[in-house]
Order: sequence, then structure tokens, then C-alpha cells
Amino acid sequence: MPDRLYLDHAATTPMTAAAREAMLCGMEMWANPSSPHAEGRAARAALEEARAAIGAAYGWRGEVLLTSGASESLGIALGRAIAGWRVISAVEHDAVLRAAGEGAVTVPVDADGSVSLGALREALTATPTPFVLSEVEGRAENAPLVARTSTSLGTNGEGERPDTNRVREHSGANQRPSRPVLCIQWCNSETGVRQPIDAVAQIVHEAGGLLLVDAAQMPPSPELADHADFVAISAHKRGGPPGIGALLVRDLATLTPTGGQERGYRPGTENLPAALGYAAALAEPEPDHAGLRAHLDDAIRRSGGIVVGESAPRHSAIGSYRLPGMAANAQLIRLDLAGISVSAGSACASGSLKPSHVLRAMGWSEESTREVIRVSFGRTTTAADVDRFIQAWRAMARGARTLAA
Repeated sequence: MPDRLYLDHAATTPMTAAAREAMLCGMEMWANPSSPHAEGRAARAALEEARAAIGAAYGWRGEVLLTSGASESLGIALGRAIAGWRVISAVEHDAVLRAAGEGAVTVPVDADGSVSLGALREALTATPTPFVLSEVEGRAENAPLVARTSTSLGTNGEGERPDTNRVREHSGANQRPSRPVLCIQWCNSETGVRQPIDAVAQIVHEAGGLLLVDAAQMPPSPELADHADFVAISAHKRGGPPGIGALLVRDLATLTPTGGQERGYRPGTENLPAALGYAAALAEPEPDHAGLRAHLDDAIRRSGGIVVGESAPRHSAIGSYRLPGMAANAQLIRLDLAGISVSAGSACASGSLKPSHVLRAMGWSEESTREVIRVSFGRTTTAADVDRFIQAWRAMARGARTLAA
């Protein structure tokens, strides 16, 4: 579809040529990296080289555990971090909301989408419902352990209660169970708003807590190496293949093991071709689109639109915009007919009829949240592409004003 314009790179971005080539090389090395024979050792060597490259792209000096993507990485960290309770912000990805459980403490955000640092301090010193790791037999082979608050701990599905002594032993109940773990998205996937990770990390660590950063939307940066205890990342957001990501871990002693591969923290045969593709993609620099996004922001405002979170620091490649008087679904249809692909919020939730919990947390009305779309740039996005979108937006804005008249 050569005439189409793809501006939904925050959902997923095309694989780079280098990533595709690296994957093909990986497919030639078909042996299991855990096998002791020569073929297995060669596969293991290639896997470890890719692992090292992924960690180096982030300046990471700790462990790199390969996973199926950021969602699984978040589930592992939230489900198995040795901590007494979970704290999340009100604008986290749906994967975090599911993994943190109903007992998680939620920290509000300001109107621009920035986490309230004062409220964060209070949340980290509160005495919430303790978090219990429940090891339930019969779960999917590669699924993270089921996380439940102590108030919801019940039977294991077969009429037997879990062995709470075993749970207590493996969850590190005797190793500072009162410390919290905070999960925060460095760049919000719907709005592009960036959180002040350095300030957040200082507050978390002063409280004796652990910091889990969801960095799936951000390009590789060594900044997190000095601040985070865990980092969740994903290949398909960075030009790598879908189905692989990583959990960066500062100290494995802060995470409950399960046995199996990945240092005993994630069972399942490693995906060597995908790991090679991921490493290759990270080796290619990503452009800074700040100028293009500023140009788009200005055009949206001039056409009567509203820029979401415009007063906060934002990702240079993600913009979220409201067109008053026209539903987001109607905008998506019109743009799709014009050959332009965008989305209405996070791809993992854009098919939902529910209003965005992110925008609601920022104080937006339910009606206004239904008029917001997301535009995101990638490696190949040009000024001409942005101008094409602006022309289509202006046509929609004129139509909305005509209907309102």
C-alpha cells in the first residue's frame, strides 16, 4: 500500500532491514541454546552476544532477562519483586493495572499527566494491603506467577489452599517485606507525557523502595541505569520483531526465581532469531522528531484542536490531540479513507468502548476523552508526511465546525 501514510508507530513500528537480516541468520542457528553439543553452544554464544548488546544499548550493568515483550516483563517484576506492596500511577498501561492487582496503591497525576510527587511520597510511606505471591500449579508454561493481594488469597482452583509457608519463603517475607515497589511508565503510551524518572527514583529509594520503569515507548538511553531497579522493554516498538522484550534487573536478589531458563527467572526455550533481531534494531539510532511534533502541535492548535499534556515534557514522536465535536472513531475512519493510519490511544485498549482511564485521571470529561486520537512518528516519518496529516486534520476540523453551526 504505497500511497498510505503510517503514523501509528507507538503501537508498533516496521522492522528495520538490519533486524530482518539478523533474524534470518538466527534461523540458520536452529539448535537449542541450552543443549550441550557444538550446535547448542554456538546458539548459546550468539544468544549471549545479543543479550549483552541489548543491555549495552541501555547502559545496563545488571542482568538482562529475555521475555516475550514488555507486558510479560512488567508481569514478572510486579508479580515477583520481593516487596511488601505495589504502587502504580493512575495513568499506567493496562498490563500494569492487571499485574499490580486490586490491592495496589494508585498515585494521582496532575492535569498535564505528570505524577504528583507529593502524593507519591505519601503512597510510599502508607500501610496498604500486603502483597502475596501465590504459586498456583497448572498455570501456562511461560506465564508469570499469579499475583494476588492477601485479601483475595483463596484456593488453587482444585479445592486446595496454596501452601502459604512456601509462598512466604519464596516471596522474601523475611527480607524487608514492608518495602514498596513502584511501577511507572517513563513515557505514557497514549499522551507521550514523560515522567521525571530522576525525581521519582530519588523519592522511591529514600523510602527504601524498588523502582520498576516501563520504558517500552522510549528509545534506548543510559539514563535509567542510574535510577531504576527494573526496566521493561520491548523490541517491536524499536524496529525489532514482535514477541520479544526484556526485563532489566539491577539485582536478582530482589526478584523471586521460578527455575528454568533465563538464569532461572523465566522458563521456556529462548527465541534466538528474535533476540538477534532485537539487538540489531537497537544498534540503529532513532531520529529526534521534536521539530516535527512541534510543527504538528502548532497546526492542531491553529485549527481549533487541543494538544493533550502540552505543558508537560513529552516524547518527541508521540502526540495526542482532541478535535472538539468529532468522535475519535469518526476521525479514524475519515483518516483511514484518506490513506492515513493513526489510533485512538494505546493499541492494547483502542478497541475498547470504555473512555481512556489515562485522560480521565488527568481530569478530562468522559465526552472529551472520546474525541482524542494519537499520532506517532517513526524512523521514516518526514515533514511532508506531517503536512499531509495536517491537511487531512484541517478538513476534519472544518467539517466539525460546520456540523456544530
